[in-house]
Amino acid sequence: MDRDEVVAEFGRYLRLERDLSPHTVRAYLTDVNSLLDHLGGLIEGLDIGALREWLAGQHAAGKARATLARRTACARTFTAYCHRRGWLPNDPGLLLGSAKAPRPLPAVLDQRQAQAVLEEPPIGEPKEMRDQALLELLYATGVRVSELCALDVDDVDRERNVIRVLGKGRKERSVPFGMPALRALDRWCIHGRPLWMRERSGPALFLGVRGGRIDAGTVRRVVHARLAQVEGAPDMGPHGLRHSAATHLLEGGADLRSVQELLGHASLNTTQIYTHVSIERLRAAYRQAHPRA
Repeated sequence: MDRDEVVAEFGRYLRLERDLSPHTVRAYLTDVNSLLDHLGGLIEGLDIGALREWLAGQHAAGKARATLARRTACARTFTAYCHRRGWLPNDPGLLLGSAKAPRPLPAVLDQRQAQAVLEEPPIGEPKEMRDQALLELLYATGVRVSELCALDVDDVDRERNVIRVLGKGRKERSVPFGMPALRALDRWCIHGRPLWMRERSGPALFLGVRGGRIDAGTVRRVVHARLAQVEGAPDMGPHGLRHSAATHLLEGGADLRSVQELLGHASLNTTQIYTHVSIERLRAAYRQAHPRA
């Protein structure tokens, strides 16, 4: 097989069959090209020894553990695909050990900071209405920024106070939200969104100033700008509001399975990091407040 053809076929597989995000597909193809460079462009020499040599070279070059973990996962996916296509007589990726990435605890807002971030500013312009609505919805639901940007007007169920979200792997879930988010959404949809609507707007719930569907970069700028106004708040993006929502739910007594469902995590292990966040916050409060700490 020609190298370019192999890479192109693997890319189509990742996009169409695995339904991976464009960002993940780009990262995987970069890794595969690096591996093929190590092999001189020929997959015939791809065995467990070559995989280990490639990863050892990455480690010696100072690559981060998270990068090594991703490249290990990519190598396994690639060798399994090549074996299924008959390009390799066996799958050497099955013999490859796991490289686990470190899982640092995410920065989160405390509940006082979250309240300050969501304090309603004087609202008169469409931008202020939109920004308040998307901030309320991000914190109320803990959705990913990509999920927020993909929301359509009909995805909001005002009778049940839930939004319909299409998450990773095109898995659909319903996520509840509260009255503050509903009020902000109604204000935006009734008084703000119609002023920005254009032919290109389609059914998009949140719009940019030119009338198109809002993009993740705009949402990040909105979040950063609002957080900068709150004294002591960590500088973080939309994912920080997702972390904060999950942490505050657990601190308020929600069970881990419910939070997993709300966030759309495939594995409970992913959700468990928020229990560690809550424990660390408890320890910090203890150290600060207890006279015998």
